[in-house]
Amino acid sequence: MTGLRELQRQRVREAISSAAITLFLERGFDEVPVTEVAAAAGVSKPTLFKYFPTKEDLVLHRIADHLGESARVVRERVSGESPVRALRRHFLDGLAGRDPVTGLNDEPEVVAYHRMVFFTAPGLLARLHQHMARDEELLAEALAETSDELTATLLAGLLVSTQRVLARRNWAMLADGRPLAEVEAEAVRAAERAFALLPA
Repeated sequence: MTGLRELQRQRVREAISSAAITLFLERGFDEVPVTEVAAAAGVSKPTLFKYFPTKEDLVLHRIADHLGESARVVRERVSGESPVRALRRHFLDGLAGRDPVTGLNDEPEVVAYHRMVFFTAPGLLARLHQHMARDEELLAEALAETSDELTATLLAGLLVSTQRVLARRNWAMLADGRPLAEVEAEAVRAAERAFALLPA
């Protein structure tokens, strides 16, 4: 059960990140100093950095909060279900739920958020790759519990890359103005095809 202090920390963290993303989307990531973000969130600069070690983390925590999710799905899969099938199911569930991490969410702020991460600030993309590398390591550790290390490492790389490519493809279709229903049907077909290419 989450304590009152932890709930307060979560509220402050979300308030800081929301203020930051609003400012970044309005004026650009590189154009907004951290001091302005802190002022908008009603906290001091040292307090801001207690919650977010880098400026990039102000944006990427929404993605970083999924860190270890694939490893968790693998560890919690039902008996007899392969890791690939478990992650396929999880990704398809994410598509059905319009989870932004799958790229299938056409809310203007979500589309703009992805554009900012992918195209407007190289530092954000570099930091994102660090998070993805860590997520891949955690997934490899989970896979190694039932496989040899090399197989686990290779499969983790394939799975993380598959999910990344699918998500970015979905976002790009929406960013091009294609309707959500059309993109969703294409996204489901692409996910099923992509996961079918991986070792069962």
